[in-house]
Amino acid sequence: MTLTTMVMKMSEGFGKTCAIFFLTLLFSLPLGMLVAMLRMSKNKIVSGVTRFVISVLRGTPLMLQLLAVTYGPYYLFGLSVSRNKLIPVVVAFSINYAAYFAEIYRGGIESMSIGQYEAAEVLGYSKWQTFMRIILPQVIKRIMPSITNEVVTLVKDTSMAFTVSYQEMFTIGKQIANSQTSFVPFLVAGLFYYIFNLLVDFTMGRVEKGLNYYR
Repeated sequence: MTLTTMVMKMSEGFGKTCAIFFLTLLFSLPLGMLVAMLRMSKNKIVSGVTRFVISVLRGTPLMLQLLAVTYGPYYLFGLSVSRNKLIPVVVAFSINYAAYFAEIYRGGIESMSIGQYEAAEVLGYSKWQTFMRIILPQVIKRIMPSITNEVVTLVKDTSMAFTVSYQEMFTIGKQIANSQTSFVPFLVAGLFYYIFNLLVDFTMGRVEKGLNYYR
């Protein structure tokens, strides 16, 4: 197999890698905020349960969670394994990353001065208006570096989809490497990931720069 053919074949899998990446962000970012709100709930039961769930998701391998979401329903309830592996893969990734984003959100929200809440109350803002118009914009600005780190990690973590035989780029590269007895496909995959991460890092950097409106 020529290098050109190899790159073209792996580029087909790259589209599926992008699907995992963008769908995970689409679902995990808002889900993370919801989880953060539950984690900060004044109800100790809700807060405690949420804290435990976050602990489990952060304390167990993503690979194990992928296997659990993909094959768990079959072993536990006898349900058939989804033919479209993208669904369980995105579910597992979204839940896992929502746990990390939740803690980032929580750290950002709890770092805000109580004085800002008091000032908003004096100005007649409701709790919802205070959060959406005053607190959240500042939180987003503060947590952007941490969010960027997680997004960059997500690009590389998409390769873990090979554990459930989803035909993303790394899986295809691994298959080619095995059939050709060559390390070149892994180098090509590494180049793909590196370029993807450069684009992600550049984009997130522009967003961060745009949020530095007081500098």
